[in-house]
Amino acid sequence: MSIDADTLVDWFGTAGRDLPWRRPDCTPWGVLVSEIMLQQTPVARVLPIWAEWLARWPRPSAMAAASQGEVLRAWGRLGYPRRALRLHAAAGAIAEQHGDQVPSDVDTLLALPGIGAYTARAVAAFAYGKRAPVVDTNVRRVVARAVHGAGDAGPPSTTRDLADVEAILPDTDRAAARFSAALMELGALVCTARSPRCADCPLLDGCAWHRAGKPAYTGPAKPVQKYAGTDRHVRGLLLAVLRETEGPVPKSRLDVVWSQAGQRDRCLDSLLVDGLVEQTADGRFALPGEH
Repeated sequence: MSIDADTLVDWFGTAGRDLPWRRPDCTPWGVLVSEIMLQQTPVARVLPIWAEWLARWPRPSAMAAASQGEVLRAWGRLGYPRRALRLHAAAGAIAEQHGDQVPSDVDTLLALPGIGAYTARAVAAFAYGKRAPVVDTNVRRVVARAVHGAGDAGPPSTTRDLADVEAILPDTDRAAARFSAALMELGALVCTARSPRCADCPLLDGCAWHRAGKPAYTGPAKPVQKYAGTDRHVRGLLLAVLRETEGPVPKSRLDVVWSQAGQRDRCLDSLLVDGLVEQTADGRFALPGEH
């Protein structure tokens, strides 16, 4: 069983969101920035920060010339700030090794620091119109339901998931890229995890899951992610102090953000190890490159 590509792409043409990184005038650099920012972060939170970044750093070389601290400060509260450092490192490599132009080849993109399988294929497809299977959580769920008749995709497998999407991609580059964007959008807007809007789905008639009576997912339970009180939460509080302060701060300024000293110090140590924070010779703390 496959997916009716023409039907899906026609639906995307009328129902797809008008996002700036999808517009014809968006550069490959803009697409790359969007793909990094959108990992584990909702579109609504990314939109204003993406626009600010592209206005401030319209080319990889512009970002590469900024300090890591500047980039982390501009990242704000998007979360998972190591993504900002990975993007900064990739910008430097693009500027130095590729003439300030984001590569179009998947293997070349994979050779950039911090660029993984998903991002490399997404940039090749969405920035350059290449035929490359693009697999995120939404795509995995749509394929699991529409093709395999399962309620959800279960644990990820890069090899299996790429093969699944490769098998249903249209043959030509541009058609495949458009199909990939449409598949992702369907999972984000209609074929959602908790409340799929099957009545609005363009693939309803051919959906294997619908035909099977929409059986419940019976695989391993997905862990419920919490935020408040986690190390990620505390790391964010510590970084917020440094982003909102010019120059290094004494440890006493950081100690007030969380009452549990053991967890607080562990999180500060992890930020130092990750290169998100640096310690000065006199024992104060700052964003990298800002002391």
